[in-house]
Amino acid sequence: MHKNIEANTRSALDFAAGHQEENLQHLVEFLRFPSISTSPEHRGDIERAAAWLAQRLTGIGLDRVEVIPTGGHPLVYGEWMGAGDEAPTVLVYGHYDVQPTDPDDEWISPPFEPVVRDGNLYARGTSDDKGQLYTHLAAAEAFFRTSGGPPVNLKFLIEGEEEVGGPHVNSFVEQHREMLACDAALISDTAMVNAQTPAIVVGLRGLVYVEIEVRGPGSDLHSGVYGGVAHNPLQVVAEIIAALHDEHGRVTIPGFYDDVRPLSDEERAELSRIPFDPAGLRAEMGAPAVWTGEEGYTALERMSSRPTLEIHGIGGGFTGAGQKTVIPARAVVKASCRLVPDQDPSVVAQNLERYVLDLAPSTVKVEVRTIARAQAVLVERDTPAMRAAVEAYRRGFGSEPVFLRSGGGVGVVVSLTECLHVPVILMGFGLPDDNLHAPNEKLSLDNFQRGICTSIHFMSECAAQRRS
Repeated sequence: MHKNIEANTRSALDFAAGHQEENLQHLVEFLRFPSISTSPEHRGDIERAAAWLAQRLTGIGLDRVEVIPTGGHPLVYGEWMGAGDEAPTVLVYGHYDVQPTDPDDEWISPPFEPVVRDGNLYARGTSDDKGQLYTHLAAAEAFFRTSGGPPVNLKFLIEGEEEVGGPHVNSFVEQHREMLACDAALISDTAMVNAQTPAIVVGLRGLVYVEIEVRGPGSDLHSGVYGGVAHNPLQVVAEIIAALHDEHGRVTIPGFYDDVRPLSDEERAELSRIPFDPAGLRAEMGAPAVWTGEEGYTALERMSSRPTLEIHGIGGGFTGAGQKTVIPARAVVKASCRLVPDQDPSVVAQNLERYVLDLAPSTVKVEVRTIARAQAVLVERDTPAMRAAVEAYRRGFGSEPVFLRSGGGVGVVVSLTECLHVPVILMGFGLPDDNLHAPNEKLSLDNFQRGICTSIHFMSECAAQRRS
C-alpha cells in the first residue's frame, strides 16, 4: 500500500477507535426518526430524517449535499471529489426509510427509542439499513478529521423508499448517469454468515409481488341461509394457494422453471464450503423444524439460489372476538415469487396471473394485480473493487469473506449495474438473527465498529489498487 495512504488509514482507524461513543450517539439520533415509508402519516418523519442526514453529510466534510424531491420521498445526495482525478470514485448507496413496527406488543423496548442490551443496539432500522449505512459516514468522517479527506472521491445516494420498492431511485439513476459516475458502488444492506464469517453477496434474487382478489357474492351473506350455494371466496383462495406447489415443494406455475439458470458445479461446491448449521437455522427461525422445500437442493441453495413462491397475507371475512357467521363477499391474498438469473419478471408475472385465473372457478371473479417486479442480478467478481472488498474484510474482521448469493433483493443494484456500468460491492455487517422486518431488530455493536474499520480499509484499498 502507498505510504501516505497507509499512514492516513492508521490515523483514521485510531480516530474511529477513539470516537466509538460519538459514532454511536449519532446513530442513535438517526434511529429516533420513525421514517416508515409505507405510512402516509410518517411523511413528516421521513422528511426530518432526510434533513438530518443531509446535515450530517455536510458536518462530516462533504462539500455538495442536496435533499432531492421525487414523486414520493426525497433522495439525499452527497459528494466530495477532493481526492482528485487520479483517485477512484466510490458511490455509497443506502436507505434511510424503515419497515413498520407491528406487532408492537412484541417489542421489548420501544422501536424508536434505541437501547443497548447484551452488546447489541435495538431499534427499528439498526440493521436495515441505518446502522449499516452509517458505518460509511463514520469511516469518511474519520478520514476528514485526520487527513483532510479519504483517499477516494466519495458520492452518497441515499433513498427513502427502499422498503416500498424504490419507485423513484431507479429512474433517478438512469437520468443522472453523469452526476453518479463512479468506479464502484458500495452497498451495506446484507448480512454475514455468522459473527465469525463475513460475506460478500455476488447474487440477488429478483421479485414478482402480486395481490390476488377473489370476489363472490355482492355482499357478506348469512351462512345459515346461503351456505352450500354461495361459493365462499376464502375457500376459493385456500384452494388456489394449495395448488401453487406440488407435493415435492416445486412451484406449479407453467413455465416457472424454464429459464432458471442452474447452479454450476463450482457454485454448488462453493456453497457447500459455507459454514451452515441446520439446528441453528431452526433456532433462528423459531420453527419446530426446517421445511425440506424443493427436493434435490440443500437448504442454502433453496434459500439463496432457487426460485420460490410465498404467501404473505390473507384477508377477508370475520376475525374479531366472538362469532359472526358470514360468507364474505371477498378475499385478498398477497404473494410473491423470488426469481433467479435468466427468469424474466414480466413473463413470470404473466404466467402467474394466467395460472391463477385458470384455477379460479366460474362461481367467483378473480383479479391478479402485479405490485412490483425486480430482475435478479449476478455481480462480477474479478474486479479491483471486489479485491479491495476482500482485503478490507480481512483487515476489518480478521477473516476471509465467503462469496454467496442472497435470497433477498436490493432493487437499485440492477440500475447501478446497467446504467453506470460499474461493479457493485454488497458488503454487509448484519447478522442472520438481526430480526429484519420484525420486532426487536438489532445490530451488533461489535459489527458496527468493525464495519467502520472495514469501510476505512475498503476506501484505502480502492485507492492503493488504482496507484499500483
